Amino acid sequence: MSTHSTHVSCTALAFSWPDGTEVFDGFQLAVGSGRTGLVGLNGCGKSTLLKLLAGELTPVSGQVRVSGSVGYLPQKVVLDTALRVDEALGIARARAALHAIEAGDTAEEHFAAVGDDWDVEERARATLDQLGLGSIGLDRTIGDVSGGQGVLLRLAALLLARPDVLLLDEPTNNLDRYARHRLYDAIASWSGVLIVVSHDRELLELVDRIADLRDGDIAWYGGNFSAYQEALAVEQEAAERMARVAGADVRRQKRELLDTQVKLARRKRYGQKQQDSGSVPKIAANSLKRSAQVSAGKLKATHTERLDRARERLNDAEAAVRDDDEIRIELPYTTVHPGRGVLRLTGLTLRHAELPLGDFEVRGPERIALVGRNGAGKTTLLRTITGELAPAAGEAVTEVPLRFLPQRLDVLDDALSVAENVALHAPGATDNRIRARLARFLFKGARADQPVGTLSGGERFRAALAAQLLAEPAPRLLLLDEPTNNLDLASVRSLTAALEAYEGALIVASHDVPFLESIGITRWLLLDGTLHATGPEEVRAGTHPAAADRA
Repeated sequence: MSTHSTHVSCTALAFSWPDGTEVFDGFQLAVGSGRTGLVGLNGCGKSTLLKLLAGELTPVSGQVRVSGSVGYLPQKVVLDTALRVDEALGIARARAALHAIEAGDTAEEHFAAVGDDWDVEERARATLDQLGLGSIGLDRTIGDVSGGQGVLLRLAALLLARPDVLLLDEPTNNLDRYARHRLYDAIASWSGVLIVVSHDRELLELVDRIADLRDGDIAWYGGNFSAYQEALAVEQEAAERMARVAGADVRRQKRELLDTQVKLARRKRYGQKQQDSGSVPKIAANSLKRSAQVSAGKLKATHTERLDRARERLNDAEAAVRDDDEIRIELPYTTVHPGRGVLRLTGLTLRHAELPLGDFEVRGPERIALVGRNGAGKTTLLRTITGELAPAAGEAVTEVPLRFLPQRLDVLDDALSVAENVALHAPGATDNRIRARLARFLFKGARADQPVGTLSGGERFRAALAAQLLAEPAPRLLLLDEPTNNLDLASVRSLTAALEAYEGALIVASHDVPFLESIGITRWLLLDGTLHATGPEEVRAGTHPAAADRA
């Protein structure tokens, strides 16, 4: 792989969706060797940009240039479950030809199929092992692997193809901690051009630079995500200071213009009085009047021009200040007093599980992180607690009002507005009360009347969260299933702010350790057939007993 000449560029790129929605207009981009983290708000065009770079979308105008081959991992990986692993990896033909040659068949087509890739099978096994998939045989079918393993298999296929440019869109979504560590290792060792869209802060610590996509333009920040946050904080502090200075200048220019207008009005009244009294000859009075008018016009124009320039500086300064509003709410009705019984599991065995989970109890405003490998049954446990799924044995008893926010966010009706959806969950609340509370979730005025089906991913999440937290009766046990999947970093901050205001008990199934640590988790539970106590250090490192045993 040649890393010196490999690069990606966009020149005067324009792209719009069929309904006319503009995504890019005159967009410029140049990416060289190394690892680039692409960040930005939900809906700003990150995934669209990767699809344009990968050739899956065609720009309206402008050019996309990529030197070398491209490997693309989309956000939603779909694999044919009937495929064998070697077919999914793209090596089935070369592998079959290699086996035929080894068996003594020297047909020319077999040598053509193998080419120079005589170690393809060894490389495939080494790549699978690198990604923690060493136990998966090449003859196994895709239908036998988990969703997280399917993502890693798609990545393995890309690594085996050895592309010059690797494009990854939210690659850690739905990956457990063990799988994430394997992916982190693969990214850390990548030596070509890599562009990764992600909200995963741990992954973004591995990149060489951050590209911040905002309002159709890219701002570049050297270093990893921590360096980006520091630089952005300094930048925003300076922008806010400039906005304050510019605002003060506008106010001063307004005062000076007003003072000038008052002086001119006085001068005009005085001149008129002199003329009316006859103390000044008429011809001289007219001359003085014309001179005063010209002077007044110039003076007023000067101050008006100064005010206009001050307003332009203020607009420029305010444009540099980010207006990513944060959720600020109070949820006093969600309070659970210490010691109050909230949830009790007794002899509970989940559907399709072999062992009972063991007895388990939640009391008071506990905040519990539910962690475990993909397929361990975390979502099944949450849905059993809500009553959506019946257990194989035992019972789950909730003693307070409960609300559940699933991964799919299917708690909303797309045809209804945000306000109407919240009203369904709080039928006793007045429209004014609903709108006042929705404003705290950043749905102000007409935005509360927007149909849910037209919302961006981050907005939809905020609407779903509002519907659950503003429900009546107020939830005193809140269940969240992988809430940070597909959220941009601003939306994660909004979620954290909302959970800071929530005063009830909380159970969160997530692989996102930085997020879990940010919301004040009080107990960490590992689901691996049964429920075990664990800790953030073990989860972060992937060294808890279950991960170690299965690795």
